[in-house]
Amino acid sequence: MSVLRNPIAAGFAALAGVIVAAATFAIVPEEQQAVILRFENPVGVVNAWKPNERFGTTGAGIIARVPFVDKIVWVDKRVQAVDLDNTLVLSTDQLRLEVDAYARFRVIDPLKMVVTAGSVDNVVNQLRPLLGNAIRNELGKRTFATLLSPERNQLMDNIQDGLQRLASQYGVQVVDVRIKHADLPAGLPLESALKRMSTARQQEAITIRAQGQKQAQIVRAQADADAAKIYAEAFTKDARFYDFYRAMQSYRTTFGADGGPEPKGSTSILLSPDNDYLREFRGTER
Repeated sequence: MSVLRNPIAAGFAALAGVIVAAATFAIVPEEQQAVILRFENPVGVVNAWKPNERFGTTGAGIIARVPFVDKIVWVDKRVQAVDLDNTLVLSTDQLRLEVDAYARFRVIDPLKMVVTAGSVDNVVNQLRPLLGNAIRNELGKRTFATLLSPERNQLMDNIQDGLQRLASQYGVQVVDVRIKHADLPAGLPLESALKRMSTARQQEAITIRAQGQKQAQIVRAQADADAAKIYAEAFTKDARFYDFYRAMQSYRTTFGADGGPEPKGSTSILLSPDNDYLREFRGTER
């Protein structure tokens, strides 16, 4: 009762009570995970992330701790970002690329994250070089044209898998990896790269054209052989008709009936009537 009669003592008592209450109770928001440290040793996690959880059914709310002994480390449950800008990458076709990329992750094991990294900011700093290494390793196996082809999605999946294997040590889950853009450096490197690409495409075109000509010759030779075989089989069935047909072809060419460069009737040939060349004009007599 003496304390109540002394306003100053009452004020100090009330202040002490507020301080103890603040050190004892804490409110855990829905979007935060709370890792409890006791003498810098983790002793528990409140409101840990769970797949497919719904707000209102998590462990968020008021919690109690040992005052002045327990410490709370807050870990965000939401998806976090890692940005990577102007990273130099050498593709398999010896092109130097400037790549901008990003990764998205969430902390699924806050206790491991606190023990290994300490905070989400430290995780971001650790993942940034790991993301760069994953991109270099994957693009080093691919050509620049792969980034413009349907294989791009598979490339992103491979980078994400490679980053996830390294990021698991920090208790995080990589949910997405994307390359924002990959450009050739401006200036002489760009001109040199364009020249190499042009030369490579010309060589590729020459190779394709040569293969096409080779295939065309093979097809043409096969067609000529098949035609000769068909003609031979046809003419052997009637040798007299074959002689007549060949003679008609010769007459057509000799006398200009095939529309050649010489005008019709301009060819003069002096032959005796019994010349063997004119035997077809004598009918069936030989």
